[in-house]
Amino acid sequence: MTLIAQITDLHLRPSGLTCYRVSDTNMLAERAIKAILGLEDRPDAVIVTGDLTDRDDPREYAVARTILAKLPMPVFMIPGNHDTSAGMRRAFSDYPGISESTGEKLYYSADIGSLRLIALDSNVPGKPYGQVGETQLEWLSKTLAEDDRPALVAIHHPPANTGIPHMDGIGLMDSDALADVIRPHAHVERIICGHVHRPIVASFAGKIMTLAPSVAHQLVLDFKEDAQAMFNFEPSAFFLHKHTPKSGTVTHTAYVENHPGPFPFWSDEGVTWPGDKPE
Repeated sequence: MTLIAQITDLHLRPSGLTCYRVSDTNMLAERAIKAILGLEDRPDAVIVTGDLTDRDDPREYAVARTILAKLPMPVFMIPGNHDTSAGMRRAFSDYPGISESTGEKLYYSADIGSLRLIALDSNVPGKPYGQVGETQLEWLSKTLAEDDRPALVAIHHPPANTGIPHMDGIGLMDSDALADVIRPHAHVERIICGHVHRPIVASFAGKIMTLAPSVAHQLVLDFKEDAQAMFNFEPSAFFLHKHTPKSGTVTHTAYVENHPGPFPFWSDEGVTWPGDKPE
């Protein structure tokens, strides 16, 4: 079994500051790391799918290093629109994937157990939308063709529409070109994204695309064309991508908060249900 934890959209701030004056994102990120460390099955790796920082501030990257250093497994990351590729490279040049990446963009592949992680950089400096670009697309085409092991493609901006108009307007601008590259490769088992701060499942290029919720605040679910971008504090969560040769890749939602339980499935006294064990 290979298990990868995906956290996204941390929006870390300099120590002592909150995000949007309301969201204590540093504290919420600490809770997410504690939840990962508390899992009965430890992930083989963690992938951060963008917006590690809120303003690409060196102080925010310093906070990120302190928080992520608590994870004993390899940590991979890609930039979101709130980060920059250059800022993330400066802060995490010694991290796996980034340390092997060359050029302005942070894209790379890595072997994690039975899975191959293919990380793409959709950051466009100063813009909220994303773009992969011709150079990355050529590299992706070559990388997918050279190996048919099960692959996860990680990218911050979702390439498929979500139905939330104000977020779809700042999605991936060259999604059609990305689809042309990915579509022929049956071994791409999942496209994993962030950006939207909601758990979403969609189809893209004949593959399954999953958007992980934020480990901080969540986007208000509103499908109206004129809906404003608003956030709330629905439960923070992260994804666990589990791969076995028999099942392929299966994605689970894991919540950061503790909830009552666990409780056994006991029937009322004198009531027997199919599957009950005889006393």
